[in-house]
Amino acid sequence: MINSQGKDAGSRPALLTRPLLLRFVSVVGASTSFYLLLSVVPLYAEAYGGGHAAGLASGALMLATVGGGLAAPRFVTRFGYRPPLMAGLVLLGAPALVLTVSGSTVWITAVCAVRGLGFGVTVVAGGALTASLIPPERRGEGLALVGVVSGVPSLAALPLGVWWAAHVGYGAVCAAGAVAALAAIVSVQGVPERESASGRSLGVLAGFRTAALLRPVVVFSATALAAGIIVTFLPLAVPSASTGVVVVALFVQSAAATVARWVAGRHGDRHGPGSLVVPGLVVSAAGTLLTALTHSPVAVVVGVALFGVGFGATQNATLSLMYARVPESGYGTVSALWNVAYDAGMAVGAVGFGILAARTGYPWAFTLTAALMLTALVPAWRDRLAESARR
Repeated sequence: MINSQGKDAGSRPALLTRPLLLRFVSVVGASTSFYLLLSVVPLYAEAYGGGHAAGLASGALMLATVGGGLAAPRFVTRFGYRPPLMAGLVLLGAPALVLTVSGSTVWITAVCAVRGLGFGVTVVAGGALTASLIPPERRGEGLALVGVVSGVPSLAALPLGVWWAAHVGYGAVCAAGAVAALAAIVSVQGVPERESASGRSLGVLAGFRTAALLRPVVVFSATALAAGIIVTFLPLAVPSASTGVVVVALFVQSAAATVARWVAGRHGDRHGPGSLVVPGLVVSAAGTLLTALTHSPVAVVVGVALFGVGFGATQNATLSLMYARVPESGYGTVSALWNVAYDAGMAVGAVGFGILAARTGYPWAFTLTAALMLTALVPAWRDRLAESARR
């Protein structure tokens, strides 16, 4: 139960304050728009552009998201929360309306790049705001709740987009993605404006030079790399006769990641999030390896489920650790760094995997990806030792 001060009837502060609920509206709108087209655009690009068009489209989307995310903290400092959130939603939604105007690779890549800029600004500016609305003692659970709110649209939109494109057409899916982002702009007017935060400001470049932040960034980027590969290439790697398997697998992956984020958040508040980083990385790599059996529907579904569990746990654990290591004035930088890890990992995965798979085939490409992910155990273990030394 929520009172006017945002406290619940118990001893702990409430999570579901009015500002956070308003923020959830733009979270849902942006997430729906992004995930509805995430696997659809590579299919469209492959169908009309040919060659490496699918990887280029996803790569442009994610690399542009990195650029937007890196610029977002400066926009927030100068303009506050509302203008960046609104601009980001416009750039994410409006270009989707014209995506199907042309099937050329250049056009598709350009549209994806603009949408990526919008998404990057939206998630980083919004992420910093969201973190400031969550009580520190409930940070893991609060971030998990945000993960559920953003994860439910991805849970539905990712497989729905693939199904919808096959049965209704690409144009309808693109229009729906545009409306989801643009309609959420109205809610931004009720979001609190940026307030002056205490503590010394931490720039993005300084954040990259801070080992306590960089280690979780590297670990999370390794799991994000596989996430970009799965959403981009699973529809292409699984035999065309098994389209239903892809839809189920994408649903299972999103569901597993959403549930894992929630469980990891509650566990992290009670026992510390650092203990989940190494297990999350190992489980996600094991799931990627199992997905290499692309001709086995059971292996594909179980593999992406395992990956989803590891990915969700790593998402929550790394972000919680990073927020705990900076003052509130550094929340924007943490949001930017973490989202750079997410988006750059997905972009590198999409582009690199496409090139690799063309030479090795999909099964070996998935296998080599799993091996590459395990190299992140080095910074993960070092971070765990450093965290123990600080206690």
